[in-house]
Amino acid sequence: MSGSDKVITAYPNYAPQKFDQSLPGKDQSMEPLAEHTKVERWHRGEPRLEEYVGNGKLKGKVALITGADSGIGRTVAAFFAREGAAGITVNYLPEEEEECVVVLLSSIRVSQQLNKDGGDSAQVTKKLIEDAGQKALLVPGDLRSQTFREKLVNEHIKAFGHLDILVNNASQQLQCKDLAEIDMDKVNDTFQTNIIQYIGVANKGSAGMVDYSATKGAIATFTRSLAQQLMPKAIRVCAVAPGPVYTPLQPASRSPDQMEDWGVESVPLHGRVAQPAELGESYVYLATSNLSTGTIVHPNSGQFFVP
Repeated sequence: MSGSDKVITAYPNYAPQKFDQSLPGKDQSMEPLAEHTKVERWHRGEPRLEEYVGNGKLKGKVALITGADSGIGRTVAAFFAREGAAGITVNYLPEEEEECVVVLLSSIRVSQQLNKDGGDSAQVTKKLIEDAGQKALLVPGDLRSQTFREKLVNEHIKAFGHLDILVNNASQQLQCKDLAEIDMDKVNDTFQTNIIQYIGVANKGSAGMVDYSATKGAIATFTRSLAQQLMPKAIRVCAVAPGPVYTPLQPASRSPDQMEDWGVESVPLHGRVAQPAELGESYVYLATSNLSTGTIVHPNSGQFFVP
């Protein structure tokens, strides 16, 4: 993209700052903060940001979302609640849980303002769900543990009676440009986090990132295979494979130098990385009753066109 090209987008085209975090990362430490609930709408030929408003697409359904305390997971939880999902279980790592006072604010800026006030990530997600008039259940725990995976699903069933929608969102990534330098302990940990727990939770519920890319390939294969197996039960299995998104996972797995100006000019559409809010409607679409199964949706800002 040349400097003379006009970028037509209502989201700010700011460049990420030079900062870092430790895994798994926290939204309140992002600078600038990410946008979780505002979507781009056009009015008289101009784009503008508006709070996402649902229309009952998920009315009465209940969902379990892993990694829902921040990033894309928080957006999915908020969008599902605004679409009428009556009960949402929010899973997150225990180390992301902090004592906080939830400040009562207008919903228009609740996510970003609570982050600025130091609010715990999971509590922010909980408030977004409850502000939409729905019930939230917080279940902290490490999905790499089979015992916890069983507990998570059991806690959800105990609270809401059944499971309509499972969103396996929790993941991690590690930078590694050279296969010869890869740490096999980290590879194992990444597979445990990104694919083994996917299979484990789905099993219970249905009763240069070399290692990261490999797990995502495994998830794509698993999605299609599970979709075939569950079709006789009318259970649909889909996946979302986004391009670069501004979430806490990025500064937690990149160096400060890599984060500075990350995505500027290198992302074909708009010349910036995506905000979590821009992914929400993809998840809503896949969660509704339609003909999609074994489908992998790619909201990737035109990354297919990058050599």
